[in-house]
Amino acid sequence: MTEHSTETRAATGGAARQPEGNETYEVVVVGGGSAGLSAALVLGRARRRTLVVDAGEPRNAPAAHMQGYLSRDGMPPADFLALGREEVARYGVELVRDRAVDVTRDGDFAVALESGRTVRARRLIVTTGLRDELPAVPGVAERFGRDVLHCPYCHGWEVRDRAFGVLAASPLSVHQALMVTQWSKDVTFFLHTVAGDDLPDGDLRRLAAAGVTVVPGEVAEVVAEDDRLTAVRLADGSAHAREVLFVSPRPVPRTGLLERLGAAFHETPFGSYPVVDAHGLTSVPGVWAAGNAIGFAEQVVHAASGGYRAAAALNGELLMTDLDSAVRV
Repeated sequence: MTEHSTETRAATGGAARQPEGNETYEVVVVGGGSAGLSAALVLGRARRRTLVVDAGEPRNAPAAHMQGYLSRDGMPPADFLALGREEVARYGVELVRDRAVDVTRDGDFAVALESGRTVRARRLIVTTGLRDELPAVPGVAERFGRDVLHCPYCHGWEVRDRAFGVLAASPLSVHQALMVTQWSKDVTFFLHTVAGDDLPDGDLRRLAAAGVTVVPGEVAEVVAEDDRLTAVRLADGSAHAREVLFVSPRPVPRTGLLERLGAAFHETPFGSYPVVDAHGLTSVPGVWAAGNAIGFAEQVVHAASGGYRAAAALNGELLMTDLDSAVRV
């Protein structure tokens, strides 16, 4: 994924209004992917003064299309986000292309941006997502999102019935090799750095029952010809003809802001994520989180739903807080 630019842009590509000084918003949403934009849409329609800070690094940037989102199936991710920015801007939501680098709290939240600005907010929604750390095999990163894939629900239909490979690279790899047999019956599982003796007997029996070919030996490279994957080459020089390779990236959550605020986290086999309630409220009062910031398996449709829930809960909480304050006056 490419680095973001600190240039500020409007949702439709023109010049956005730039926050001046320590400008205060009711809500700052950090992250402008599907979760953040969905939250911003709800907040804008609820007449909340809202700012979205987006570094421009969506997790699904390598993919040409996104699937499984009703009415948006097959849409390029960049087009989806552009449409979302246009929609939220209609309701007065401000968007800034920048990165939130720090946050402190002294009543309100003070969010420091990489460009040097500081914006203040009564409430925060963190939708900063995660990045995928790919196996260090030559050719994998270059073809990721094309014919090196990670999610059969995202891409399986488009590559159905081709010759699949699966690279053993995480605790999920055996499960992944079994799952992709739903889309192709020609599946080879490359053990890579995993010793065959390390696989439980139950896993070996399932792989055999599914018709998966298990190949020992470290993978040296992914071979491509005429801009398409053609083979997986092992360190011993042998090559296995394959058209698609599934891998399991290591998810690296972007949760630095939540850590700075002292949010509670829980450990999973796929990273450390904030503890949230059913609406995305973290252990820090006034801070919600949604999307891949709360879990590695959140698809676009899940992230959008989570952003909606968080924004609706936040709006209700803020409304009741203000009414209670008015009653006490």
